[in-house]
Amino acid sequence: MSKIHINGTDITIIKHNEQDYICLTDMVSNIEDGSKLIERWINNKTTVDFWGVWEGMFNPNFKTPEFRGIRENVGSGNYFLSIKKWVEQTNAIGVYSKAGRTGGGTWAQVDIAFEFCTYISPEFKLLLITEFKNFKQRETRGLDQVWDFRRFLTKANYRIQTDAIQDVLIPLRNLPKKMEGVIYAEEAELLNKVVFNKTAKEWNTENPDLVQKGHNIRDYGTTHQLILIANLEPLNAELIRNKISQYDRLLTLKQAAVEQVKSLLKSKAIQDTLIDSPHIDKYKHIDIKNVDSEKQTPDLNQFNKNLKRLVNVPSPKKDKEPPKDGELF
Repeated sequence: MSKIHINGTDITIIKHNEQDYICLTDMVSNIEDGSKLIERWINNKTTVDFWGVWEGMFNPNFKTPEFRGIRENVGSGNYFLSIKKWVEQTNAIGVYSKAGRTGGGTWAQVDIAFEFCTYISPEFKLLLITEFKNFKQRETRGLDQVWDFRRFLTKANYRIQTDAIQDVLIPLRNLPKKMEGVIYAEEAELLNKVVFNKTAKEWNTENPDLVQKGHNIRDYGTTHQLILIANLEPLNAELIRNKISQYDRLLTLKQAAVEQVKSLLKSKAIQDTLIDSPHIDKYKHIDIKNVDSEKQTPDLNQFNKNLKRLVNVPSPKKDKEPPKDGELF
């Protein structure tokens, strides 16, 4: 199961009968009365004609006589066609519906799903086709798997950092038990500030809709940013165990991040490829005429500039003490 993202809508793609099927229910999830839109499309004679042609080409077990009977009745005032009725009567394979929270909804093979997009809007159809092409290119090169692996590493290495926090910072700060979570959050924010130039709290404020969907700042990191986090977590853990202050750790981590980005940009290995998060909605505010279907990832020059600016944090004045642990955020 994979997802593509168009205009703030997450659209699921699955393998079914060894072909790609797209969730029509996801497509209309942000459209008022979206389920009724699907029903109207199903009960359109043009839709049934298209289905019939598709099934005739790709389904050797399609029941043509039953299809003709449905075609004669669809569109009339007293006849209602459902996906279930269509599949049961014609033995169709191009569309199907399934109940339940996991994998539930109305699904269509990609050719049929693109045809449904025409019913929504020509712009939506072009955006879906373009993003689907990008998805297949990433799939062919294994890039989505690379991103998923990098995201996994950040979660795996997080334990190294939390162990150091538990062993060193919690006893040092001597906070009440119910306040210990604050220390873990501060250290996570330390890395977010280094890598994303903002804290998760700031990102959440800027993206309330994504937060409601259960997403967080790291879900939208590039592979290079995820590599940085995975590498900086054990480094931060070691600095914590050496009782380096939070402010000095911030400076050290920033410098390490810049050097690592330089190395990543030189690398030609697929595991170091710069890849967008699959959660990123690339087409939210674009001119549809200027869609570049070949462009896989953004230029990270601005990201690198931000990192370099971060490294050049001025040293604290001699008459002013650096912030103590817990005072940075």
